[in-house]
Amino acid sequence: MALCKQCGIEKLSNEFPSVTVSDECDHPPLECLRCVINSCQKEKKCPHPGCSVSVTPDCSTIQWFKAILNEMFREYEAVYTPPAPKGSGKEILNITVLNGDATQIPYYSFMTLVDLQKHIYSKLKIPPNKQKILFEDKEVQMFGSNGQPSTLSDNNIPPYATLYLVVLLYAIPEAFDHVVFDLYWGYPFSGRDYLDASCLLYQGTQFLNLADYENRYRNGISHSGDVMDNRKRIGHHTIHVYLKQIPSNVTHLFFTLSAWSSPNIARYPNPSLKFYEASNREKDLCKTTFTHARNSQAVVMCSVSKNSQGRWEIYESGKLSAGNASNYGPLKSTISNLIKTGY
Repeated sequence: MALCKQCGIEKLSNEFPSVTVSDECDHPPLECLRCVINSCQKEKKCPHPGCSVSVTPDCSTIQWFKAILNEMFREYEAVYTPPAPKGSGKEILNITVLNGDATQIPYYSFMTLVDLQKHIYSKLKIPPNKQKILFEDKEVQMFGSNGQPSTLSDNNIPPYATLYLVVLLYAIPEAFDHVVFDLYWGYPFSGRDYLDASCLLYQGTQFLNLADYENRYRNGISHSGDVMDNRKRIGHHTIHVYLKQIPSNVTHLFFTLSAWSSPNIARYPNPSLKFYEASNREKDLCKTTFTHARNSQAVVMCSVSKNSQGRWEIYESGKLSAGNASNYGPLKSTISNLIKTGY
């Protein structure tokens, strides 16, 4: 959820545009789609305070925003369709990954969660042992009290439900201590700007602290600060994490990328990210592709989280968000919601 700066209403992140209304705008898109469209039609300019960029009401960007809004709030004809018989194969489940990947699979109430994982693997190529499945903000139970695989029916999962998939990237061995989050980026076309790597610490859903370019040292965490090469026009952030020095009450470390002055991540050419164990730089512990986040102001890349046994695990995220290193509010809200949904 995020607050629209024009109407003052808290809305879902997908109700905000992923890009500014014009390439000439030099600010993040902080007004919702509906306010942007209405303002551009009435005022014929960008609605962001202090921005005077002219916008034609029928330009391609506004037409695109209208199409997105219409699709999100599409009204369907109330035509009665008899429900398909259970087990006919006509009913489906929606599977969604935080990075935007999604698929559908046939629904059978008697399908076991083990078989569901196999279906997900065939569609998304995510191995079953890397899958954590959430339904209605809770992790589904793979096995019943009798030790037998549980079914969709056992977990009260109806047809057409949406299940959220969290991907386990790596279970950190106890011998691991020192991991590194290493980010390079190119300067925008004009001037120099910062693509910030930050680490936010949580105890459950409670935000505790953070390490970033300004807050460089925390227990067990050190941030390089801004390392800028003006000749090569390259910026660099490095975050070192010493897991055995992290306070025992910390349950989650969330690693984020965010645009500083530019409206979105796409303005920084050739970003490169590696997350690795210090003694083995070649083994990347986190997916480095984040092209889906190019038009977003920020993205939650991954988390290092404690499991129920107190062992650290690395989970993929890719969740898009508003906010940056000068205003962590929207990012904190995004992360808190991730944790509440079982992340």
